[in-house]
Amino acid sequence: MKHEQLAKDILSGVGGKQNINSVVHCATRLRFKLKNDNNAKTDELKNLPGVITVMQSGGQYQVVVGNEVSDVYKALLHVGNMNADEPVSTDESESSGKKESLLGQFIDLISGVFTPILGLLAATGMIKGFLSMFTSLEWLDPASGTYQLLNAAGDCLFYFFPIFLGYTAMKKFGGSPFLGMAIGASLVYPTLSGLSGGEPLYTLFTGTLFESPIHITFLGIPVILMSYSSSVIPIIIAAYFGAKVEAFFKKIIPSVVRTFLTPFFTILIVVPVTFLLIGPIATWASQLIGAGVSGIYDLSPLVTGIVVGGLWQVLVIFGLHWGIVPIMLLNLSTLKADPILAMMFAASFAQIGAVLGVMLKTKNTKLKSLGVPAFVSGIFGVTEPAIYGLTLPLKKPFIMSCIASATAGGIIGFAGSKMFVFASGIFGVPALISPTEGINYEFWMAMIATIIAFVLGFVLVYFVGFKDPANPEAAKQAPEPVKEEKAALEPNPNNRYEIASPMTGEVVPLQEINDATFAGEHMGKGIAIRPTSGRVVSPINGVVQTIYRTKHAIGLVDDQGVEILIHIGQDTVQLKGQHFTAHVKDGDRVSVGDLIVEFDLQAIIEAGYETVTPIIVTNTADYLDVVATTNREVQEKDKLVTVIG
Repeated sequence: MKHEQLAKDILSGVGGKQNINSVVHCATRLRFKLKNDNNAKTDELKNLPGVITVMQSGGQYQVVVGNEVSDVYKALLHVGNMNADEPVSTDESESSGKKESLLGQFIDLISGVFTPILGLLAATGMIKGFLSMFTSLEWLDPASGTYQLLNAAGDCLFYFFPIFLGYTAMKKFGGSPFLGMAIGASLVYPTLSGLSGGEPLYTLFTGTLFESPIHITFLGIPVILMSYSSSVIPIIIAAYFGAKVEAFFKKIIPSVVRTFLTPFFTILIVVPVTFLLIGPIATWASQLIGAGVSGIYDLSPLVTGIVVGGLWQVLVIFGLHWGIVPIMLLNLSTLKADPILAMMFAASFAQIGAVLGVMLKTKNTKLKSLGVPAFVSGIFGVTEPAIYGLTLPLKKPFIMSCIASATAGGIIGFAGSKMFVFASGIFGVPALISPTEGINYEFWMAMIATIIAFVLGFVLVYFVGFKDPANPEAAKQAPEPVKEEKAALEPNPNNRYEIASPMTGEVVPLQEINDATFAGEHMGKGIAIRPTSGRVVSPINGVVQTIYRTKHAIGLVDDQGVEILIHIGQDTVQLKGQHFTAHVKDGDRVSVGDLIVEFDLQAIIEAGYETVTPIIVTNTADYLDVVATTNREVQEKDKLVTVIG
């Protein structure tokens, strides 16, 4: 396979199959959920040919590979013997233990639900957009069979959206995807949809925002019939509930009848609950969200456009744009148009304008070669190659593109332009055409704004400039500076330096800790301790070389020149010093047993962090060997490590 070697390298770079909980892909990125991000070799991955960059955002480890991500994903599944329809691993016991933020969980949920259908959503949106353009130009009669057939092709996904989302959402929540489809199908069942057209039995909540005519009942309970075609939130909540119900029945139903009784009871419970409770509440919530977004937009379309246009690419970098996707789809569902899509539309053209500016101005051959594919993909709305390959590393071009995009977004917002289907890039142009009014003022203003975004992005980058990196070919030809060799002391096997234990606890070999850097002895040889108390004392007579600002790590050097690193816990830098108290500062003289740091052991554990602490001889290469104790437990000041040489 063409992409097999890259897939193998990526698999190795993320820590192997055993470090992967799940992996999906979007338009340009492989999105991993890793057991431990620290086991990934980020720098090596970034330097792989075919990898644009690596991002960590929203609880995901994202490897950006560009337009060929689908092929790389297939190759990854092949070389890793993984199944796209199942989690790679359900064993969370080896995960890093770090608690994911609510925002991270939300972004992960949204991307997991929408990523699998994003391409199809864009494709059907393109069909609808072109139909609007063809009818506006009177190239196609809306009454013709050709139009009707193509309209069905373009409308099918959005009309039956609950069925598609039922599959992806149920899969995301760990349930059976086809059960999710069945729940979604019930929401758009034609017979039920048609019942709401007759005379109601009675009306609930009369005179309120939630006034609802009742046409049918279920076991005497009134059913509020809603239009669930194109809806988003009801099926996602129903799928979550369905996954929980299914899991419950899987536990209690004997395996011999589980295959059919589990879905039987799940559907029997979930579908009525969805129609009686989940559907109406979720629909009202959707309408309120849509009204809220419209209200914010109405306050100042100009300012809203500037903010959305200017920040859109920033959101893309961190994967936060996924949080806005449901709002766009809600607007398309409830309002039949969305202003946010229109305001961010010009962002990709601002990017390719900036890319063109870089290509024409730079003398760096690598940047020029990266520019062509980045420019082409940007035309079609895929901007990650442009962002990560060119504009963001160069900094100024990215800022200039955001300024250009903000300008265009402000114009689009001021003009009141909207998009009527989900699309981006050049194929988003027809999506700006109103199905009822055709090509109008709002459309032309959006086109003018898009041209301004492209031209302004180019002009700012080309004339304001940027720091052009040295040409790699020239760098190769440049003479290497003469390095002054440092005289080294000859190691002596008779020299032995004892390092005491800085804490009390259980001894853990480095190879067994869940951190590739320490386990692979990349920082040097040593040992680790799982502490039973929250004290760190000096293991040597010497000087505090460095105590990190977050107080989770201490660098020491003893009087014989042995350099020691004590790293309290794993990934505890994220605590930003919370639960740690330092009793020394850089340059302080310490003796064996002097208190260096105190930490709240229980609080760190409750915060979700591993407390195993590596004690590393960082200048291992200067000695013949570093030998750790064979004892299983140690007390403060016990003999821990012997440095030979």
